[in-house]
Amino acid sequence: MKEECLICEAPLVYLKTDEIMECAVCHKKENSKARCAKGHYVCNECHTKGMDAIIALCLKETSKNPVRIVKKLMDQPFCHMHGPEHHVMVGAALLTAYKNAGGNIELRQALIEMMNRGKSVPGGACGFWGACGAGISTGMFISIISNSTPLAVEPFGLSHLMTSKALEQIGVVGGPRCCKRDSFLSILAAIDFVEQHFQISMEKTETVCSYSAQNNQCIGKRCPFSGDWLH
Repeated sequence: MKEECLICEAPLVYLKTDEIMECAVCHKKENSKARCAKGHYVCNECHTKGMDAIIALCLKETSKNPVRIVKKLMDQPFCHMHGPEHHVMVGAALLTAYKNAGGNIELRQALIEMMNRGKSVPGGACGFWGACGAGISTGMFISIISNSTPLAVEPFGLSHLMTSKALEQIGVVGGPRCCKRDSFLSILAAIDFVEQHFQISMEKTETVCSYSAQNNQCIGKRCPFSGDWLH
């Protein structure tokens, strides 16, 4: 199989409690529950190096289909099979498709805000917080397009409803984690939610995953995006 540790490709190990880890790339020390079986740790910042390209890529995009947009982002060098980059990419793809479908937002500023918010959700949130970062990213998307704040009324509620619907879809399928699967589930939930509550119709087509060979924990036919090629 493919990628696990970005340094040596050894399997990842998730700990029950935080330990002080030193990043094998930048040597920064911080608390984490994740390292590889050989002891390597890569911090979120180093793991997502190059992710700033998302903004430029999305500003050039003309598609109204957020799944197609996120797949283009997933195929960029900065994106790994799993990782916190997905916590930004989901919302960025939705913002871009929303704008292209007629949504009234200033896209560049929205993408910058999405980058700042999404990067604050660490890797492993899916397993340790009970809230996948891809699902949370949809709530961030809604909060941005609705100008939500902690003091807002309807936007506050809509943002939470969106996150809950995305997380429900992720929870129904279950684990182990797959950042690609959870991203697709979250985006598809957001497409329906936006049409219902904002009357903006983003494009929605059948989604088939092409990343299974890179995922050591792929759930195969249990995945709703497995496609006939897995059967």
